[in-house]
Amino acid sequence: MTGDPLNFGMTRRDFFGRFGLGLGGVAMAQLFNGGTATAHAAARGALARPGLPGFPNFAPRARRIIYLFMSGGPSQMDLFDYKPMLNTMNGQELPPSVRAGQRLTTMSANQSSLPLAGSLFKFAQHGRCGAWVSELLPHTAKVVDDLCFIKSLHTEAINHDPAITFLQTGSQQAGRPSFGSWLSYGLGSMNENLPSFVVLISRNATSDQPLYARLWGNGFLPSLHQGVQFRAGRDPVLYLNNPAGITAGSRRQQLDRLAELQDLQFHSLGDADIQSRVAQYEMAYRMQTSVPDVMDVSGESESTFALYGPDAKQPGTFAANCLLARRLAERNVRFIQLYHQGWDHHGGLPNGIRNECKKTDQPCAALITDLKARGLLDDTLVVWGGEFGRTAYSQGKLTATDYGRDHHPRCFTMWMAGGGFKPGFSFGETDDFSYNTTVDPVHVHDFQATVLRQLGVDHEQLVFKHQGRRYRLTDVSGQVVKSVVNL
Repeated sequence: MTGDPLNFGMTRRDFFGRFGLGLGGVAMAQLFNGGTATAHAAARGALARPGLPGFPNFAPRARRIIYLFMSGGPSQMDLFDYKPMLNTMNGQELPPSVRAGQRLTTMSANQSSLPLAGSLFKFAQHGRCGAWVSELLPHTAKVVDDLCFIKSLHTEAINHDPAITFLQTGSQQAGRPSFGSWLSYGLGSMNENLPSFVVLISRNATSDQPLYARLWGNGFLPSLHQGVQFRAGRDPVLYLNNPAGITAGSRRQQLDRLAELQDLQFHSLGDADIQSRVAQYEMAYRMQTSVPDVMDVSGESESTFALYGPDAKQPGTFAANCLLARRLAERNVRFIQLYHQGWDHHGGLPNGIRNECKKTDQPCAALITDLKARGLLDDTLVVWGGEFGRTAYSQGKLTATDYGRDHHPRCFTMWMAGGGFKPGFSFGETDDFSYNTTVDPVHVHDFQATVLRQLGVDHEQLVFKHQGRRYRLTDVSGQVVKSVVNL
């Protein structure tokens, strides 16, 4: 055989790259919802990006979600899970029958005793539903008739990083797609000019547990589904603005020529990441106008700022981020993730939790009130909660005015509002020590399956094949908790 040695012979990769666009090309076109032309039209803003064919699987009760993640593990028995027995038995040893040999973290496993710690805070019943709420949350107490409490959540993870990763990605191991990325992938975007998944992190929080970008990462999904962090300050999105000397017109020309080159490369290689890059470039271009608009709160009324509290005018605070979340919801951003650190109270819990509640209580209640007043709460799901709960016993020294609590995965409390969750409703019960679930346990995957259901997604149908295995947010488990929602 003769021929140019540079063109003679072909690797396996070359073969499939050059000739795999027959039936494979048809399949690729289906993945992009109608082919390259439709994908490019969506990328360039002609229409909001659609989701997968057949999604949503049924009529959704919620169109968007605002997830208020309280990083560190809020103490359930100091906020929502009222346990007077802890005060009655304050200082006494945790009964062995309650622990029943369950594992402890290395931080309290070596303690010579596990003294029960009653809450220092008063509880009262509020609203027509009679929900018990701590005095630390006077504003949340006013909106309990709009909240659905789940007090029986549990997880396998006992340390922060795997527990946070589990709540956010459905796996304790890093590398899986995040909750918002799954929804972006399955349901697409409802907005042409903003990402479908936006992340806001509090600047006024105590930085006790680190937050990694992989918590809002796309994992093995196409990169256009990753969360985009909006920051307070001059540049809300990093590297978004044009460099000096580059005009909007020249940027538009550059993107058009780049898209043509990417088209050629896509037809040559059939690499789906090429399409993702084009979509991201185009979204960044449109965000140069849309992001400053959504971040500009100067048009908000003084009564709105007063509703969210004194921090609402301070960019980057939790209060300001809650106000931004409402503005993003108005613009149909699919998934809005707020992170607030500072709930990891191994010691000095009374002062620590008091400070975090002061930062978050009024803004959370204001968000519910504001969404409801604007007619957005019915189809917006608001979620509040951390990665696990805290122990009934004190970690370290217990005094009359101070105690700490260790990690506790056996039971913890989260609340939901809107999106078809039953308002003024409490589900699940724990024992007298808030140590074990006694009625209606809800696993993390059950919670995730239920949230997906309210957005019109069958959690068993939202899958992605990666390295020979079909993955989903709920892994191989999860049941919709029908008792807490209106289907």
